[in-house]
Amino acid sequence: MVSSGMILGTVGLSQAHPRRPLGSPAMPELRQSAVDAGFKLLNVTHKAALRITGGRWPKLLYGMTGVELHTIGNKSGQRRSTMLASPVHDDHRVVLVASKGGDDRHPHWYRNLSANPDVEIAMDGATHKMRARTASPEEKAALWPEIVAAHRGYASYQERAHREIPVVICEPRPA
Repeated sequence: MVSSGMILGTVGLSQAHPRRPLGSPAMPELRQSAVDAGFKLLNVTHKAALRITGGRWPKLLYGMTGVELHTIGNKSGQRRSTMLASPVHDDHRVVLVASKGGDDRHPHWYRNLSANPDVEIAMDGATHKMRARTASPEEKAALWPEIVAAHRGYASYQERAHREIPVVICEPRPA
């Protein structure tokens, strides 16, 4: 993935935040568009690979289990799907991290499930109806070491983001 430092170059970078030029807004529109386009391309590529291989590849994303999250758009009301990596999961929950690579904005999928927490998660060839919720600060603190152990990039994402990165816990929907 291209870092913002690579996009912006290194001339005139702020000491307070080395990835942002002095006097620039938190995230210029051009950079926002580039970040969003990069995530969309990555998402489309992963979903296409899953469809072409019948769900056999990619099983792992950054060493974590790949999941396809299905949400309902918070504005459109339409079904949306996103490829994500789950750093922590078991028979009773799937944990997702709304990091957007350390971006200052929440990912669209997080805004969608915040508005409509009933989601579906496709994982290991099976689709599960689940209810998503944002972990409490105590739950996040307990899960964070395990999350960072699965992918240490999450620690740097949290340091660089000017927001608290939400941890999402998806649990089976009540019958």
